Amino acid sequence: MNLNSIHNVYFIGIGGIGMSAIAIYFKSNGKNVAGYDKTPTEITNTLQKMGIKIHFEDTVNLIDETFKDTKNAESTLVIYTPAVPKNHTELNYFIENKFTVLKRSEILGEITKNTNCLAVAGTHGKTTTSTILGHILKEADVNATSFLGGISENYNSNIILGGNEVSVVEADEFDRSFLKLSPNIACITSMDADHLDIYGAQSELEKSFQEFAGKVSDTLIVRKGLPIKGQTFGIEEDADYNAFKIRIENGAYIFNVKTPTETFENIKIYIPGKHNVLNAVAALAMANSFGISLQVIAKALLTFKGIKRRFSYKINTDNLVLIDDYAHHPTEINAVIDSVKEMYPEQKVLGVFQPHLYSRTRDFVKDFAQSLARFDELILLDIYPARELPLQGVNSKWLLEKISSKNKQLSSKENLIENILKSNAQIIVVIGAGDIGEQVENIKKSLTVEN
Repeated sequence: MNLNSIHNVYFIGIGGIGMSAIAIYFKSNGKNVAGYDKTPTEITNTLQKMGIKIHFEDTVNLIDETFKDTKNAESTLVIYTPAVPKNHTELNYFIENKFTVLKRSEILGEITKNTNCLAVAGTHGKTTTSTILGHILKEADVNATSFLGGISENYNSNIILGGNEVSVVEADEFDRSFLKLSPNIACITSMDADHLDIYGAQSELEKSFQEFAGKVSDTLIVRKGLPIKGQTFGIEEDADYNAFKIRIENGAYIFNVKTPTETFENIKIYIPGKHNVLNAVAALAMANSFGISLQVIAKALLTFKGIKRRFSYKINTDNLVLIDDYAHHPTEINAVIDSVKEMYPEQKVLGVFQPHLYSRTRDFVKDFAQSLARFDELILLDIYPARELPLQGVNSKWLLEKISSKNKQLSSKENLIENILKSNAQIIVVIGAGDIGEQVENIKKSLTVEN
């Protein structure tokens, strides 16, 4: 595909974190961009302020004539997210009228195939690792464009704009999307079972990662212990890139790192959690493989501010802490709890969790029950369905019954703040990948007034 011949780009599901980054990319490259999404959000508001027209009703009548005119079909590109249902009116209009219609993963593959592509894969850690990597490249004056799966605190955006010679992308295993990419350098952070609604079994997921690994042309870096050959990274273990002598000082993690050729001391990052040390080492390994010196990398890590909804402090006082995090898989929840317990070993912790997807809740119910039981108190919201229809017998009441904690309760979104205010916990952690993130500002306001 020749993207230079495309003048109009229409997005179905434009408010998604991955979709909106591509929308900004095309807008910044002078294309005429518009789109549809189900509901207005902070992301769609940002896009509209950039001059991108967006509507929130699935009807062809609301699409601007420039995009839906079949005379413009050759110069118009339509991009959709797999989360859109197959009976979507607008999607079917474009398909039936012979427009070029691509999934997000396909267009990301097209954008990056002629670049020096650095791709981050894994069931956990993709967003943090790729955002750290994008920041390192920016600080090292590499003219790269980084497509991110979260909002970077440094750039207040999910894209770091630059040239078309180098790209950083999240290699997403959902829907086997990452197999559309042509990575030069890649890393695999983890291969825990997930997206079993797509894969059916973990063995199929692992096969997909093996296939992705086979697409890497230059250097593959993998988490030590994963069943894929490549250079390895880890913490306090015999890995090619190994972080050791890890300690916490004044809210920062400090560590030494050994690479295949040298050792560098006292690298410092200001984001909490040992899992983020691991993410930083993965990003460091990729940047170093790309040719950036450890001295430049260490300097860049000093100024990395993190990602919104990744252990984001909303209130941080001596008496009260409110943390917001995107965690939606048992492994991710455990990583958040480990970080909280490490930072606040004596304080009482309240967890507020909104499960994401019926299938994920069903597939990992025992693991969810174990991880959520680690909170001193738990408030559980209804399952956020996202792209799914309900599954019989799979609901939050069913999950709650399997959690061994004594201090646990179900809550509606309407009663959530009232239930949170009843708790005397000093640390409150709000987690989930659904619309729970939109409740956090109201929770913060209520807690600020109360305290």
